[in-house]
Amino acid sequence: MRVLPRNVCAYLAILTIVTTQFSGSLYAQDSRHITTGTIIPDETYSDQPYIVKTNDGAWLCVLTTGTGHEGATGQHIITQRSLDQGKTWIDRRDVEPGDGPEASYAVLLKASSGRIFVFYNHNTDNIRAVKGDNPPYQDGLVKRVDSQGYFVFKYSDDNGKSWSDKRVTIPIRNFEIDRKNPYQGKIQYFWNVGRAFVDKGAAFVPVHKVGGFGVGFFTSSEGALLRSPDLLTVADPAKATWGTLPDGDIGLRTPPNIGGPIAEEQSFSVLSDGTFYCVYRTIDGHPVYTYSRDGGHTWDTPQYLRYANGRLVKHPRAANFAWKCENGKFLYWFHNHGGHFIRDHPNRRTMAYEDRNPAWVIGGIEADSPKGKIIRWTQPEILLYDDDPLIRMSYPDLVEDKGAYYITETQKDIARVHKIDENLLTKLWGQFDNRNKTTDQLVVNWAYQKGSFPQTVAAPALPEFYKRDTKKLEQPGMSAPNGFTIDLAFSLKKLTANQLLADTRDSTGKGWYVQTTDKKTIELVLNDGRTQSSWACDERLLTANQPHYVSIIVDGGPKIIAFVVDGVMNDGGDTRQFGWGRFSPYLKSVVGARQLTLGTSLDGQITQVSVYNRALTISEAIGNYNAQKKQSDH
Repeated sequence: MRVLPRNVCAYLAILTIVTTQFSGSLYAQDSRHITTGTIIPDETYSDQPYIVKTNDGAWLCVLTTGTGHEGATGQHIITQRSLDQGKTWIDRRDVEPGDGPEASYAVLLKASSGRIFVFYNHNTDNIRAVKGDNPPYQDGLVKRVDSQGYFVFKYSDDNGKSWSDKRVTIPIRNFEIDRKNPYQGKIQYFWNVGRAFVDKGAAFVPVHKVGGFGVGFFTSSEGALLRSPDLLTVADPAKATWGTLPDGDIGLRTPPNIGGPIAEEQSFSVLSDGTFYCVYRTIDGHPVYTYSRDGGHTWDTPQYLRYANGRLVKHPRAANFAWKCENGKFLYWFHNHGGHFIRDHPNRRTMAYEDRNPAWVIGGIEADSPKGKIIRWTQPEILLYDDDPLIRMSYPDLVEDKGAYYITETQKDIARVHKIDENLLTKLWGQFDNRNKTTDQLVVNWAYQKGSFPQTVAAPALPEFYKRDTKKLEQPGMSAPNGFTIDLAFSLKKLTANQLLADTRDSTGKGWYVQTTDKKTIELVLNDGRTQSSWACDERLLTANQPHYVSIIVDGGPKIIAFVVDGVMNDGGDTRQFGWGRFSPYLKSVVGARQLTLGTSLDGQITQVSVYNRALTISEAIGNYNAQKKQSDH
């Protein structure tokens, strides 16, 4: 173990205290900030913090860790237990030692008996290089060897306090993708992040098969399921039998004729009628889903994932997991942008790993179809974020305990547990039925009565986003996770640029305003007298001579501006990668003039303006639209 000099240790201790105090003062109001979570101990590298609840009431967490970076020699599997929902951890154990061959990417499965299995990659033959593409690998050799070898498991009969000495290898049937690798399947390339599950007494464990190594590391991939009908019942797990699904020679891939070569990190859920649902990542700008009605033997033709409103879900090359909750509903973790514009870029396979911050979540509700149960997906909410846009949080797990919801995640250096606001999830699952306008912190509620435009109303008092921390001697700046929301109901005769719908600027230009643009959109501009930020809605959503209802949400936690146009959260469509935009973290206050002026240079009509001095959730904005639509219909 490396020993640090005493003065360095003292410095790190002070830095830890200062950082904790700093983070606490800034983010105590916003549990979505990842620093508010509790840390899961690791060595240095930290990946896949997955949890099962043991029969003695503990949380058992498995972690891929090591003293180096991802894929480095010494990468291995550890477990630890918590008796207080992740606040503290005990009983740390090495499933595999750090001085042995690489052991990586573990998932857990608990039998009803209480026995726990841990499944993972193991470089049993201690191969130090495998064949890859040249370029990018010199001499065509890949020195990173954590995604090949054997798929193995160990088990515990004491709630994860100890693990079997015996390591059992699971046979994986070769598919076409294996036989086309440089070793014709004699060495298999694969890994796993998908949660193992039980159905009808059989154990199922996902694996992600890899065709080769090159640009973006994996150059082709597809999903498979390992099934054991007797693992959970045999006395000696080494005698369990295994099969590889789906039937045939091809695993779960992208949509035929239009999809790319990457289809990986399959996440499975079992619906109430026994249907298997699977969702997974691609480099196509959209995740893919499919259903199996026969226990994983055959699958529907894969399709790109859509919201219930028919709009495509956008997502980069990052983990996107769906979980079935104890209430029978579903949650889906993703990143709400598509990388559409990197599809034709020569480095798209590498670039697609970026922008995993914030993490977003959508809710799923079961519905009937001619083939059986399906999932209808709501529109998204921000679940977690970090101030640094380049921080990448991923590989989450969901834990429900005593009616509360917890999410784990990792930045590959720090893994954390986060308690999730149950009210956020309740609103998320209630989106389809929400027809009510929220009045919480409504500070302007204007409706057109008569007269010509422009018209004025008293400008609302809005909170600061960045201010001095007067409790500290140097009085530095500190971010405040405040926000506000503007709802506008209007119709425009023409979609010409520079029509001002709402304007609070004073004589110096400080304030906020909403105007039309030359792209036939509307944009919000924020100005504090020294910094200006702006963002517009998606193109092709506004139509001349048609009524529209737009919510513009300014969220000072993640510093994001989001548009909800006629009940649809903007995601960029097919014209831009992001539908939501970031504003400056140094924007102070956008309080401007004392009057809010409506309809300056307007070629149309404004019928309603609501301003809230907080950031509404997307679910609330959709409810506002539905309430307005219900009122108009009557």
